[in-house]
Amino acid sequence: MSNTVQKMLILASSSPRRQELIKSLQLPYEIRVSDVNEDTEPGLKPEEIVEQLSSRKAAAVCEMYKQEQRTDGIVIGSDTIVVIDGEVLGKPKDKQDAYRMLNRLQGRWHQVYSGVACIDLASDRQEVSHHVTSVYMKPLTATQIERYIDTGEPMDKAGSYAIQGLGATMIERIEGDYFNVVGLPVSLLSDLLARLGIAVI
Repeated sequence: MSNTVQKMLILASSSPRRQELIKSLQLPYEIRVSDVNEDTEPGLKPEEIVEQLSSRKAAAVCEMYKQEQRTDGIVIGSDTIVVIDGEVLGKPKDKQDAYRMLNRLQGRWHQVYSGVACIDLASDRQEVSHHVTSVYMKPLTATQIERYIDTGEPMDKAGSYAIQGLGATMIERIEGDYFNVVGLPVSLLSDLLARLGIAVI
């Protein structure tokens, strides 16, 4: 096995869901969180938003490592948004905002975009891409939405739901990559890593 394969993966995310998915690759990894500004300029397409934010998160962590004179590893940034009727739904500001989002999503299809950026610390080479998954949320009553919000699960999730949690009970079907909806499309990530010389399988 070559040394390249053993390069450390550095996940630029505090998300427990993304950390679980990185762990599933069975490669050496560590977590380093960057507190970057997640505002983007108006008028960007959803795929441009997630790719830009993924790159920004990865670049911020690269900068930290370089200041520490660490130049070996692949930094991975990821960002996820929910889109319906052209409106981008990020994380809810409060319970009212969560209710507004879920009420809008229930009984309808929407799209989940996840961007992934990989930067090689040694060469500064960057690979960035995104995946889109269509998700159908079944019709929900006001009481069901309120009960779900009261669990606290929606409060730090794009679109105010977690497909891998209790939110799974609200999702009737999806078209595309399930892990994309969770927040880290591992199939796409493995492709980007392969371009940087890291073989997952």
